[in-house]
Amino acid sequence: MTSSLTWQQLRDLKLTELDEAAEGWGAVSRFADAAQTRVDGDLAGALSKSQEGESATAAVGRFKRLSRNYDYITTECGLVRTAVSGLSADLAAPRSTLTGALDDAAAHGFTVHDDGSVTYPAGGTNELTGAPVPGGTVGGRVSPLAPPVGPYAPGGPRLLTPELGPGSTQLLNPNPHHAVAQGVADRIARAMREARQVDERYRQTLAKLRAPEGLTVDAGTWADAAADMEAVRDAAYEQVKREIPMDATPAERKAWWDGLSDAQRTEYLASYPDVIGNLDGVPAVVRDEANRENLDLLIAAYAERRGEAEEARYGGLKEIRHQLELNAAARLKDPKEPPMMLLGIGDEGTGRAIVAVGNPDTSRNVAAYVPGLGTALDDHFARNDVRRAYDTSVLARENDPSSAALVWLGYDPPQLGGPDAPDLLDNIEVMSSAPAEKGAPAYNSFMSGLSATNDHADPHLTAIGHSYGSRLVGAATQESGGIPGADDIVLVGSPGVGVDRAQDLGVGKDHVFVGAAENDPVTMLPSKKEAAVGALLSASPPLAYLAADIADQGDDDIWFGKDPASEAFGAHRFVVDDGPRPLIDGQGPTPAHSNYFNPERDRASAENIAAVVSGQPQNVVMERHR
Repeated sequence: MTSSLTWQQLRDLKLTELDEAAEGWGAVSRFADAAQTRVDGDLAGALSKSQEGESATAAVGRFKRLSRNYDYITTECGLVRTAVSGLSADLAAPRSTLTGALDDAAAHGFTVHDDGSVTYPAGGTNELTGAPVPGGTVGGRVSPLAPPVGPYAPGGPRLLTPELGPGSTQLLNPNPHHAVAQGVADRIARAMREARQVDERYRQTLAKLRAPEGLTVDAGTWADAAADMEAVRDAAYEQVKREIPMDATPAERKAWWDGLSDAQRTEYLASYPDVIGNLDGVPAVVRDEANRENLDLLIAAYAERRGEAEEARYGGLKEIRHQLELNAAARLKDPKEPPMMLLGIGDEGTGRAIVAVGNPDTSRNVAAYVPGLGTALDDHFARNDVRRAYDTSVLARENDPSSAALVWLGYDPPQLGGPDAPDLLDNIEVMSSAPAEKGAPAYNSFMSGLSATNDHADPHLTAIGHSYGSRLVGAATQESGGIPGADDIVLVGSPGVGVDRAQDLGVGKDHVFVGAAENDPVTMLPSKKEAAVGALLSASPPLAYLAADIADQGDDDIWFGKDPASEAFGAHRFVVDDGPRPLIDGQGPTPAHSNYFNPERDRASAENIAAVVSGQPQNVVMERHR
């Protein structure tokens, strides 16, 4: 089906009524959100704390079901608001074009027909006969080179119209009204084509925003809501950009958010949770609230998908929710337990997730850790990388309670494994700086957002890169202005950072700290020239030995530049445990590569990282360079 919108309907359309309808849906969404808050806090929360027994448990269950219903109403009504508001905004331009054309037609005494064609009166004289040039009817053209789309009645002698291009059969009409009428008809045609496209796009979208009778909010309902959100985003993308400063800096977005009323904030959270939750410059508590909604929608969407990658993503999303639930339970038992906050979630590429332990807006010390090789949004990430942020936060808070740490998976790290790339140096993506350089701007945007939303005038920010993540941190330092707000940089398990001196990282060499375990092979990768020698060695030993003499660069060079643990690099190297030996100790090829943050396996390293994060570098235990 295509839109049957007529120009008369577009002319008579009152956009203010659409705007009022959008506001009405927004009001329903806000009401449902407020009702959910009351149910969660005043009813279910108080009841679960003050009452015991089967009746109380059943009542709490009913309140939770009611809360989910209100949550669904908030989301769906917010989406309807966005769609109707977008429809109004997107119809404004073609309607303005149409009304302008109709006004011009009336001013010249033209007649506009139902099909959009325009009849003009007689005018001017025939230069050959002196007779009046008759009037006629022209149809609109949707582009300057397109032929008329409606009836065309010629009148009098005509010449070729040069602007129509070579080979055109359209002739110039000597009637002075003709060109004006053609312009009016063209504008009407263009306005109606655009308006019908808008009308059809939103008709299809709004048709999807229907709840089944006898509403039961279950996994299938949320899967449907996830599809609804995607449909609304596709239809109302321009509306999103109109309402939200997508292209602004994080500081400008923070100012925008601060300037909104409470009602507007509630409305945006209901209408655009996936946008607000991942928008740098929006406060952490707001992002957390939005992303918990996003998480439920993604879990519902992936529950319906099949395939190895999809099932791994589904497992990661569920495990993140499980970790958030465990944290909430732990905080009920011990208020000193730091809050876990979901600052980002998405399914682009290998997955996106930003999980903080401790509130990064209220903490004076904040660390943002970038994971590396093989990281993706799966249950391994949700259990292990999130645990690294947790351990760092807890140890840093022992030094200074005003500390938080987070894991930032905001890029696509190189992936290892598979039958075609079992070896580190057999994987072209791992060998390339491209993923790091592509992800660096997103990391810097996030760090800029941390500075913008932090309550302290001069927060202490630490950038941490592990494994290939250290290459991304290195790339981020080379962006214009470096890493926003970064005071210290920690590099662990690094294959190099893309620069050869610590002082080139933009924070001063005394603020760069490196951990490199003696049994971590990733920190000892050969340089590119040395790898080339190895390739020659396997093919032609005599040539390899000759090349080795030329390519020998000493022990300071590894894959992505100078070894960060070397004296030549110039950073502070801190004490870490040697770790298990690759393969020999029966823990795989790179067991020492994963222990840097773990206080049970490498207490010295974990405490040294925490000392830097908490702003107490004097407590870092140093080790001699390689």
